[in-house]
Amino acid sequence: MRYKTVIFDLDGTLLDTLGDLSSSVNHALRQHGLSERSKADVRRFLGNGIRRLVEQSVPEGTSPSMTEEVFQTFRQYYLEHSLDETAPYEGIMELLHQLHDMDVATAIVSNKLDPAVKELHQHFFSDTIRVAIGESSSIRRKPAPDMVDECIRLLGCDRQSCLYVGDSEVDLQTARNASLPCCSVSWGFRDKKQLIEAGATTIIDRPEELMGVIQGQ
Repeated sequence: MRYKTVIFDLDGTLLDTLGDLSSSVNHALRQHGLSERSKADVRRFLGNGIRRLVEQSVPEGTSPSMTEEVFQTFRQYYLEHSLDETAPYEGIMELLHQLHDMDVATAIVSNKLDPAVKELHQHFFSDTIRVAIGESSSIRRKPAPDMVDECIRLLGCDRQSCLYVGDSEVDLQTARNASLPCCSVSWGFRDKKQLIEAGATTIIDRPEELMGVIQGQ
Protein backbone atom coordinates (compact mmCIF):
# COMPACT_ATOMS: atom_id res chain seq x y z
CA MET A 1 0.00 0.00 0.00
CA ARG A 2 1.50 3.31 -1.09
CA TYR A 3 -0.28 5.61 1.42
CA LYS A 4 -1.24 4.88 5.01
CA THR A 5 -2.79 8.29 5.80
CA VAL A 6 -5.29 10.33 3.78
CA ILE A 7 -6.06 13.96 4.62
CA PHE A 8 -9.30 15.16 3.03
CA ASP A 9 -10.70 18.57 2.23
CA LEU A 10 -14.36 18.75 3.34
CA ASP A 11 -16.60 20.93 1.14
CA GLY A 12 -16.69 19.68 -2.43
CA THR A 13 -14.64 16.60 -1.57
CA LEU A 14 -16.47 14.64 1.14
CA LEU A 15 -19.65 16.71 1.49
CA ASP A 16 -21.88 18.49 -0.98
CA THR A 17 -22.42 21.67 1.04
CA LEU A 18 -23.32 23.98 -1.83
CA GLY A 19 -27.05 24.12 -1.06
CA ASP A 20 -26.62 25.20 2.56
CA LEU A 21 -23.82 27.65 1.77
CA SER A 22 -25.82 29.21 -1.06
CA SER A 23 -28.93 29.49 1.12
CA SER A 24 -26.93 31.09 3.91
CA VAL A 25 -25.26 33.59 1.59
CA ASN A 26 -28.60 34.63 0.13
CA HIS A 27 -30.25 34.86 3.55
CA ALA A 28 -27.51 37.26 4.67
CA LEU A 29 -27.72 39.31 1.47
CA ARG A 30 -31.53 39.58 1.76
CA GLN A 31 -31.32 40.65 5.38
CA HIS A 32 -29.22 43.63 4.34
CA GLY A 33 -31.17 44.55 1.21
CA LEU A 34 -28.56 43.26 -1.24
CA SER A 35 -29.01 41.27 -4.45
CA GLU A 36 -28.86 37.50 -4.15
CA ARG A 37 -26.35 35.21 -5.85
CA SER A 38 -26.87 32.10 -7.98
CA LYS A 39 -25.56 28.70 -6.90
CA ALA A 40 -23.09 28.93 -9.76
CA ASP A 41 -21.72 32.18 -8.30
CA VAL A 42 -21.40 30.69 -4.82
CA ARG A 43 -19.72 27.56 -6.20
CA ARG A 44 -17.18 29.74 -7.99
CA PHE A 45 -16.47 31.78 -4.85
CA LEU A 46 -15.81 28.78 -2.60
CA GLY A 47 -12.41 27.53 -1.51
CA ASN A 48 -10.80 30.40 0.41
CA GLY A 49 -12.92 30.45 3.56
CA ILE A 50 -16.27 31.98 4.37
CA ARG A 51 -15.07 35.54 4.85
CA ARG A 52 -13.72 35.55 1.30
CA LEU A 53 -16.99 33.93 0.15
CA VAL A 54 -18.98 36.82 1.62
CA GLU A 55 -16.56 39.45 0.30
CA GLN A 56 -17.06 38.11 -3.22
CA SER A 57 -20.82 37.67 -2.81
CA VAL A 58 -21.65 41.25 -1.85
CA PRO A 59 -22.01 43.75 -4.72
CA GLU A 60 -18.87 45.50 -5.90
CA GLY A 61 -18.36 48.70 -3.95
CA THR A 62 -20.04 47.48 -0.76
CA SER A 63 -18.48 49.23 2.22
CA PRO A 64 -16.24 47.26 4.62
CA SER A 65 -18.70 47.90 7.46
CA MET A 66 -21.66 46.53 5.48
CA THR A 67 -19.58 43.55 4.32
CA GLU A 68 -18.77 42.78 7.95
CA GLU A 69 -22.46 42.93 8.89
CA VAL A 70 -23.33 40.55 6.05
CA PHE A 71 -20.53 38.23 7.16
CA GLN A 72 -21.77 38.12 10.75
CA THR A 73 -25.35 37.44 9.58
CA PHE A 74 -24.10 34.69 7.27
CA ARG A 75 -21.93 33.15 9.99
CA GLN A 76 -24.75 32.95 12.54
CA TYR A 77 -27.26 31.59 10.05
CA TYR A 78 -24.89 28.99 8.60
CA LEU A 79 -23.94 27.65 12.03
CA GLU A 80 -27.65 26.99 12.58
CA HIS A 81 -28.38 25.61 9.09
CA SER A 82 -25.25 23.71 8.04
CA LEU A 83 -27.14 20.40 8.00
CA ASP A 84 -30.32 21.39 6.16
CA GLU A 85 -29.28 20.01 2.75
CA THR A 86 -25.68 18.91 3.23
CA ALA A 87 -24.86 15.24 2.58
CA PRO A 88 -21.87 13.09 1.58
CA TYR A 89 -21.30 12.61 -2.14
CA GLU A 90 -22.36 9.24 -3.51
CA GLY A 91 -19.75 6.60 -2.68
CA ILE A 92 -17.98 8.59 0.03
CA MET A 93 -19.31 6.67 3.03
CA GLU A 94 -18.43 3.34 1.43
CA LEU A 95 -14.92 4.62 0.69
CA LEU A 96 -14.37 5.85 4.24
CA HIS A 97 -15.53 2.56 5.78
CA GLN A 98 -13.20 0.68 3.44
CA LEU A 99 -10.27 2.88 4.46
CA HIS A 100 -11.18 2.41 8.12
CA ASP A 101 -11.25 -1.36 7.72
CA MET A 102 -7.81 -1.19 6.06
CA ASP A 103 -6.41 0.82 9.01
CA VAL A 104 -5.73 3.84 6.80
CA ALA A 105 -5.69 6.90 9.09
CA THR A 106 -7.91 9.76 7.89
CA ALA A 107 -8.40 13.43 8.74
CA ILE A 108 -10.28 16.52 7.56
CA VAL A 109 -8.83 20.00 6.95
CA SER A 110 -11.24 22.77 5.97
CA ASN A 111 -11.42 26.55 5.64
CA LYS A 112 -14.93 26.31 7.04
CA LEU A 113 -15.32 27.61 10.61
CA ASP A 114 -13.96 25.09 13.11
CA PRO A 115 -17.26 24.67 15.06
CA ALA A 116 -19.11 23.83 11.82
CA VAL A 117 -16.34 21.43 10.75
CA LYS A 118 -16.49 19.61 14.05
CA GLU A 119 -20.30 19.45 13.95
CA LEU A 120 -20.27 17.99 10.43
CA HIS A 121 -17.49 15.57 11.38
CA GLN A 122 -19.45 14.37 14.40
CA HIS A 123 -22.68 14.05 12.41
CA PHE A 124 -21.31 12.20 9.39
CA PHE A 125 -17.85 10.81 10.02
CA SER A 126 -17.23 10.24 13.74
CA ASP A 127 -16.84 6.49 13.25
CA THR A 128 -14.46 6.67 10.28
CA ILE A 129 -12.36 9.88 10.45
CA ARG A 130 -10.15 10.51 13.47
CA VAL A 131 -9.26 14.23 13.24
CA ALA A 132 -11.12 17.30 11.88
CA ILE A 133 -9.70 20.82 11.85
CA GLY A 134 -11.35 24.01 10.60
CA GLU A 135 -10.57 27.72 10.46
CA SER A 136 -9.95 29.41 13.81
CA SER A 137 -7.90 32.24 15.30
CA SER A 138 -5.23 29.77 16.43
CA ILE A 139 -4.36 28.18 13.09
CA ARG A 140 -3.84 29.64 9.62
CA ARG A 141 -6.30 28.64 6.95
CA LYS A 142 -5.38 26.87 3.75
CA PRO A 143 -3.34 27.11 1.58
CA ALA A 144 -1.01 27.51 4.57
CA PRO A 145 0.15 24.02 5.61
CA ASP A 146 -0.67 24.51 9.30
CA MET A 147 -3.87 22.43 9.39
CA VAL A 148 -2.19 19.57 7.55
CA ASP A 149 0.84 19.75 9.84
CA GLU A 150 -1.45 19.63 12.89
CA CYS A 151 -3.30 16.60 11.51
CA ILE A 152 -0.01 14.79 10.96
CA ARG A 153 1.02 15.61 14.53
CA LEU A 154 -2.28 14.45 16.03
CA LEU A 155 -2.36 11.26 13.98
CA GLY A 156 1.28 10.54 14.76
CA CYS A 157 1.84 9.47 11.17
CA ASP A 158 4.79 9.57 8.78
CA ARG A 159 4.55 12.47 6.32
CA GLN A 160 6.06 10.28 3.61
CA SER A 161 3.00 7.99 3.75
CA CYS A 162 0.40 10.80 3.54
CA LEU A 163 -1.86 11.70 0.62
CA TYR A 164 -3.92 14.90 0.37
CA VAL A 165 -7.31 14.81 -1.39
CA GLY A 166 -9.24 17.93 -2.45
CA ASP A 167 -11.35 19.56 -5.13
CA SER A 168 -9.82 22.98 -5.78
CA GLU A 169 -6.75 25.03 -6.64
CA VAL A 170 -6.54 25.93 -2.94
CA ASP A 171 -6.16 22.24 -2.11
CA LEU A 172 -3.45 21.80 -4.72
CA GLN A 173 -1.51 24.71 -3.21
CA THR A 174 -2.09 23.42 0.33
CA ALA A 175 -0.63 20.05 -0.63
CA ARG A 176 2.37 21.74 -2.25
CA ASN A 177 2.96 23.89 0.82
CA ALA A 178 2.75 20.81 3.06
CA SER A 179 5.05 18.82 0.73
CA LEU A 180 2.37 16.18 0.11
CA PRO A 181 1.15 14.57 -3.11
CA CYS A 182 -2.37 15.66 -4.07
CA CYS A 183 -5.22 13.69 -5.59
CA SER A 184 -7.85 16.04 -7.03
CA VAL A 185 -11.53 15.10 -7.35
CA SER A 186 -13.69 16.25 -10.26
CA TRP A 187 -17.10 15.98 -8.55
CA GLY A 188 -16.67 19.06 -6.34
CA PHE A 189 -16.58 22.83 -6.81
CA ARG A 190 -14.07 22.86 -9.71
CA ASP A 191 -14.37 20.93 -12.97
CA LYS A 192 -11.57 18.86 -14.48
CA LYS A 193 -10.46 21.61 -16.86
CA GLN A 194 -10.02 24.06 -13.99
CA LEU A 195 -8.09 21.48 -11.98
CA ILE A 196 -5.71 20.75 -14.85
CA GLU A 197 -5.15 24.47 -15.39
CA ALA A 198 -4.31 24.74 -11.68
CA GLY A 199 -1.66 22.04 -12.04
CA ALA A 200 -3.47 18.85 -11.04
CA THR A 201 -1.74 15.71 -12.27
CA THR A 202 -3.82 13.06 -10.50
CA ILE A 203 -7.60 13.46 -10.89
CA ILE A 204 -10.34 10.97 -10.01
CA ASP A 205 -13.98 11.09 -11.10
CA ARG A 206 -15.52 8.73 -8.52
CA PRO A 207 -14.68 8.07 -4.85
CA GLU A 208 -13.95 4.38 -5.42
CA GLU A 209 -11.07 5.35 -7.75
CA LEU A 210 -9.15 6.64 -4.73
CA MET A 211 -8.36 3.07 -3.69
CA GLY A 212 -6.18 2.61 -6.76
CA VAL A 213 -4.26 5.80 -5.95
CA ILE A 214 -3.75 4.73 -2.34
CA GLN A 215 -2.52 1.30 -3.38
CA GLY A 216 -0.19 2.79 -5.99
CA GLN A 217 -1.94 1.24 -8.96
